Amino acid sequence: MFDELLKFGADTSEMTLFGVATALISAFILGLIISFTYKKTHVKGQYSQNFSLTLVMIPCVIAIIIMMVGSNIARAFGLTGAFSIIRFRSNATDPKDISYVLFTMAAGLACGSGSYGYAAFFTILLCIIMFILSKVNFGAKDSTYKLLKIIIPEDLDYHGAFDEVFEKYTVNHDLKKVKTTDLGTLYELVYNVTIKNDMNEKSFMDELRCRNGNLNIILAMNAEPGDN
Repeated sequence: MFDELLKFGADTSEMTLFGVATALISAFILGLIISFTYKKTHVKGQYSQNFSLTLVMIPCVIAIIIMMVGSNIARAFGLTGAFSIIRFRSNATDPKDISYVLFTMAAGLACGSGSYGYAAFFTILLCIIMFILSKVNFGAKDSTYKLLKIIIPEDLDYHGAFDEVFEKYTVNHDLKKVKTTDLGTLYELVYNVTIKNDMNEKSFMDELRCRNGNLNIILAMNAEPGDN
């Protein structure tokens, strides 16, 4: 039975040039579709060109590996040992990037095993789903965390001075730091605020300016919890 397992499936000698070309072209086309979907559904300007090219290459590479291994268990174990010594220096910072890598691997596996129709079906279906989820902004938060710095004159009592504005535009706010500036003639207030997504940031800042004497206000766009 063990001998039968080792002999099960097509050998690499049975591969034809037409079959290899079909698998590679199919994998390449599906990789292009997945890469295009990745760019269109990602945050504008935030994706990596190198990663987009990688998404095109992975299905082709996986398809070649599957065709070379076939159903030969001994060859599969040898390939596993070879890949186990590889160390990748770049780590995926976005969980969505990992899912796209797995997506392209699945497409390459299907093409390498000759299931072209199945590969095309699930690739197109998943890409359509990703476009729909991107358009409806699925999973987006109802609020956005930001760091707010307000300069006020020394004669303004900052306790409760901006509470009405905060209640209107934010989910919550927390005064983290107060310090003097400009030789003690001004105060700088540092807040952690969570702004409601349906609120206009310009209107928020305009109302704050009406209360701080039109002095400087800084609203950090990419603040993280704990920044000050």
